[in-house]
Amino acid sequence: MIGSGPTIRAATAADVPAILGLVRALAVYEREPDAVDATEADFATALFPGAGAPTAYAHVAEVDGAVVGMAVWFLTFSTWTGKPGIHLEDLYVDRAHRGSGLGKALLLELARVCTERGYRRLEWWVLRWNTPAIEFYDALGARPMDEWIDYRADGETLTRLGGAR
Repeated sequence: MIGSGPTIRAATAADVPAILGLVRALAVYEREPDAVDATEADFATALFPGAGAPTAYAHVAEVDGAVVGMAVWFLTFSTWTGKPGIHLEDLYVDRAHRGSGLGKALLLELARVCTERGYRRLEWWVLRWNTPAIEFYDALGARPMDEWIDYRADGETLTRLGGAR
């Protein structure tokens, strides 16, 4: 039997287990193997809430019926442009399929979504040590936003801030 070619498509609820598996594989790649607390129920609620708008979206790369890559993203808003944009939370392609063009195809699909919907930005973060990813993004013509420093409040700090009045 001849296998089917790669497909890039919007994720469905049936893809949730595969997406969570790829998120766990990404955590291992990013040297944080025990950092994933998310469950399939968390992803199902965020991506496919039933009522109301999703808080996140996903596209998957599929080869021969198996999900081998994913792009999980959410909407942002720029006060300067007055338009939404996409923040790519995670882009990951299974090790066996890297270099096949699936990562680029996932990014191109998100760029298509942006242009089709009038979104003005497609943004993401990359770890400073992740040279292969940085070289990949540079080759696409993306540019680092070096003048910005990312900040985060979580855990005890977020709880303390959330309780402050």
